[in-house]
Parts: sequence; structure tokens; C-alpha cells
Amino acid sequence: MSAAFTYLRLSIGQGRQAQQDLDSRLQALAPRLQADGGRLVGRFTAQLGWAANETAVLLQGIGQESSKAVRELVDAVAVGAAEVTELTPTARPAREGPLVLAPGGIYVHRWFTVETPDLERFVDLSAQAWPDFEGRFDTQIFGLFRASESPAEAAAARTRLLLLTRYADHGVWEASRDPSTEAMQIFAQRQLLTRHTIASSSLLVAR
Repeated sequence: MSAAFTYLRLSIGQGRQAQQDLDSRLQALAPRLQADGGRLVGRFTAQLGWAANETAVLLQGIGQESSKAVRELVDAVAVGAAEVTELTPTARPAREGPLVLAPGGIYVHRWFTVETPDLERFVDLSAQAWPDFEGRFDTQIFGLFRASESPAEAAAARTRLLLLTRYADHGVWEASRDPSTEAMQIFAQRQLLTRHTIASSSLLVAR
């Protein structure tokens, strides 16, 4: 399976019916994705940091034909902002093959912007910190993805990355901020390379 990913950030209608409609459309889309070598990795609903009607969808390995189907989906369900971002894995997921997310807990979507020349060092530091981080806390790093660059980002030599992390709950997220741990000391070095960052938490509701 392709290592390419597509991330949809959508504002949909308010209420349970809009969520159910999106999940029905994703279920109907699945055969078209599979026929083109792709799959749904997961859909996420808002916890902290997003509006109540915002959602994210992560897809893997979609080709040209299924890209059209995804565009149709976005046009059908989005009632406000709709962002489609192509992602490439860096240190994780490490191999080609289906990315399988664990149920339960919360998923934090954290975006970073770095100077493009610092990208390799940023990824390196992240990978160094993860073993200590995951060993101390009930967490799993599922991916650190490089986002496709807009012309403006390319001209400014800046790159965005998406870090997708599962925590058992918000309490674990708070505990993991302990600055005395080896992981957080390495993350502090990474922070020096960060030009902008923003995080939001979510629940995995479909995969």
C-alpha cells in the first residue's frame, strides 16, 4: 500500500445527523477507495481546540480516481471551511503498509511549522524522544507527516508537519508535559526549531 496520506479538515452541519451522514458517505466511498488502492484510516470528532462541527478524516494511498471521489465527498458535506492536505510520512509510520489506529483514548493533532533546512533535525529529535515518551506514559505516536508545501511556503522555505498522537485521556496528556523527563528535554530542543505550532484533541469515531 502507498505511503501517501490525505488529510481532510472539514466544517460540516451541526448535530448528530450531519455526523451520521458523513459516516454513511465514508462507508459508501470505501469500495471506490479500495479499488484504487486506498483506504480510510480514521475519522475524528472535536474535543478541545476545534469547533463542535469540525471533523478530520485521514485517508491512505488514494490515487487519481479516488481523489475525484474524495473531492465529491468534500463538496457534499462541507458547509464551511474545507482543507485537503497531502501528507508524506517521516520517521513514522516507518514502513509502507496500512496504518492502523488504536481505539479509545484521545487523538491529538499537532501542527508544526519549521524552516525547511531544519526539517531533518526536527524529525531526528522527535524520533529520539519517542521511546522515552511512550515508555513513561500511556501514549502512542502514530505518525509525523510532512505536509505538501504551498507556493508561499516553498518561497519562504517553511514546511508544515502533522504529529498524530494517541493519549489514554487528557490527564495523561497533562502528565506528559513534565519538563524533567528525557523526552521533554529533547522536545525542548525541537521547540527551538519551531516557528509555529497548534494542537487540538479529538476522538476517533470511525476507521
